[in-house]
Amino acid sequence: MYIEEGKILLVDDDQPILEMLQFMLTKEKFANIYTAETAKEALKLAKEVRPDLIVLDIMLPDGDGLTVCKDIRQFTEAPILFLTAKNSYLDKLAGFSFGGDDYITKPFNPLEVVARIRVQLKRHLKSVELPAKGNICYDFGYFQVDETAGQLYIEGKEVHCPAKELQLLLFLCQNPQRVFSFRQIYQQVWKDIYDLGGENTIKVHVHRLREKIEPNPSKPIYLLTVRGLGYKLVAPKGDNGL
Repeated sequence: MYIEEGKILLVDDDQPILEMLQFMLTKEKFANIYTAETAKEALKLAKEVRPDLIVLDIMLPDGDGLTVCKDIRQFTEAPILFLTAKNSYLDKLAGFSFGGDDYITKPFNPLEVVARIRVQLKRHLKSVELPAKGNICYDFGYFQVDETAGQLYIEGKEVHCPAKELQLLLFLCQNPQRVFSFRQIYQQVWKDIYDLGGENTIKVHVHRLREKIEPNPSKPIYLLTVRGLGYKLVAPKGDNGL
């Protein structure tokens, strides 16, 4: 799929901003653009359209974008770019912790927004297809990953796992016991130049993976943090990690 064919959902209660972004994106040959002005409408469209990228205002008339982002993350891993007047460090951390992929503060340069949309959309569309390397299954006891089928199983039950999370998990399964830095993970899984936003992106995906593969996500026993170095995937005693 060409990047310009990706479906983009713009959510903002400021009509001039919506019109300006829609104009700029159309000028850049993006063909599938949807708009919403409320949290309710945004969630409805996100479920119906399944956009490839969402630009989301945090302050909406019937709710906040953070909650909308959290709800959207229940059914899609499409990149979410927050667009907001809130510019404090804590506001940005909240945005990333709720599942956002980028954070743009108002006032903004529309050309920069379009550039960020293009970058995030390119990354997302590249991650849709998972690599296949033969009939390989990684068994860690509590969970298994079927690389050929692109499936995650928890205690034998199939669990939905978005493409990028599964790519991250597969990379760690292929290299058990090895510690990887944020930079190494980002370059190997996202296959892009590592920047400051990369660390937050990885942390968000690790958090979501732990919610799936750890019996107790707050006390991980498989996907471990190695303080000051990065992450590694291990098989606790009694499990059959390969």
